[in-house]
Amino acid sequence: MKEVLSIHEAHTGVLDIESQFDIKTPSALSEAYTPGVAGLAKLIANDESKKNIYTMSGKLIPVITDGSAVLGLGNIGPAAGLPIVEGKALIYKNFANVNALPMALNQVSVDEFVNAIKAMAPSFAGIHLEDIGAPRVFEIERRLSEELDIPVYHDDQTGTAIVVLAGLINAAKVVGKNLQQLKVLVNGIGAAGVATTKILLAVGLKNITLVDIDGVVRSDNQKYNSYQRELTTQVNQSVGATLDEVIVNQDVFVGLSDANVLTDSQVRRMAKKPIIFALANPVPEISPEEAINAGAAVVATGSSQWPNQVNNVLVFPGLFKGLLSSGLKHVDMPLQIRVAHALADMIENPDATHVVPGVFGKGNVHAVEQSILDYAKQLSGN
Repeated sequence: MKEVLSIHEAHTGVLDIESQFDIKTPSALSEAYTPGVAGLAKLIANDESKKNIYTMSGKLIPVITDGSAVLGLGNIGPAAGLPIVEGKALIYKNFANVNALPMALNQVSVDEFVNAIKAMAPSFAGIHLEDIGAPRVFEIERRLSEELDIPVYHDDQTGTAIVVLAGLINAAKVVGKNLQQLKVLVNGIGAAGVATTKILLAVGLKNITLVDIDGVVRSDNQKYNSYQRELTTQVNQSVGATLDEVIVNQDVFVGLSDANVLTDSQVRRMAKKPIIFALANPVPEISPEEAINAGAAVVATGSSQWPNQVNNVLVFPGLFKGLLSSGLKHVDMPLQIRVAHALADMIENPDATHVVPGVFGKGNVHAVEQSILDYAKQLSGN
């Protein structure tokens, strides 16, 4: 921890702003500022789209949090959420040369949150939402996607769902099972769990059982929010009320929940060659060693300590690079599926310890960006 504090204190964070134009003469000053920008301002006044060509707004995205749902830490507040979004902004720049600005908003109502982002949207080319609690974030993302003419992306939902699908595509190959016929248990039906279930449904999986802290999610149980209850009407759930009851004969466990909630005896009662994605951080739902000893054929976690790190870093740098390059305005489901397949295809011969690319793989950003460019070309008919 001392080293982390030292690194962040030395430069007051891990980001800075660099100029693209030196002001060393009066003429340079007049070109960068007044009177030169007066003509530029008039040009944009007549055609607001010109701002994306002549100002930083055409290449800048905010990474916005209110700190209400930080992975592994919970509701720690807007200020405490800043190190996370600053880190992601740094990753954007280092991995994909995408300019991102870390921002924290107070924990206000959905209307106030949406209105605040809409009010500052002219400054940006897209919106990245981060660590905002469910179910508020579902409504926030939906409204912003509908009401803004720039892409809106919630990493905890979309990024997680894409990487999970990529990993499952290859894990199914490793165990010799058909992807669409897998019986999947999703444990933890927050933002990530809802989005992951949606993308699995979109690629043809139906035998999905949804489990949260109080047991199996049911449509008639009012303790769950409307998004969770609606999702249960679209899946074929196993019979039972608890994780222990419904784990029987499942092919896949996808954990987006909490530490140590899955036992080795439960893994033994799953189907043959079970796939375990224990993605809770920093401590997974079950340790990989326990899962493997209990018979798991493929194990993935959210940590770099073990093989198969299911990490959103595989998605968001290349995704926004592709969005900015292509001009696409929405991160729709077909695009998400295409990105997942692009990541899966990076592993030519998947095996038990290689179902997703490494987070430092040199081709990750290019593969994701290219998949988006190809999708945009397909949409345009060219």
